[in-house]
Amino acid sequence: MNNSIDQQFIEFVVKSLVNNPDAVSVERTIDEKGVLLELTVDPEDLGRVIGKRGATAQSLRTLLRALGTKNDARYNLKIVDNGEPMHRSSGAPTATATTDDDNSNDDSSTAESEQEVPEERESDVVRKTRAELEDLDDLDV
Repeated sequence: MNNSIDQQFIEFVVKSLVNNPDAVSVERTIDEKGVLLELTVDPEDLGRVIGKRGATAQSLRTLLRALGTKNDARYNLKIVDNGEPMHRSSGAPTATATTDDDNSNDDSSTAESEQEVPEERESDVVRKTRAELEDLDDLDV
């Protein structure tokens, strides 16, 4: 596996945050806009990675910006929403949320992954998180 330092860095930080570190993957592509890191986590950990009002995602982008300053590169972080939690997944991805390193007004909330949540309430939390991720896509930054 030939991961670059930016991939290893994001992978290490995110794996430290989530309940299912084996589901964390970071894909790296380079284009005219810079380096794009696509982060995929277990759907149950999505809220934990985004954080309340997008605070954790924003912090990851801030750290990437600092790394970019050191490496003379521009980084963008895309957090991929890959569908329902794995134990109820139909296997088909449903939505993708993009977060850019210049967003400063993220408005997302975390799924209640600290405590056990009743199954019907958990699906409400997942639905709410997806709706808020879609709202992020509509932000003009």
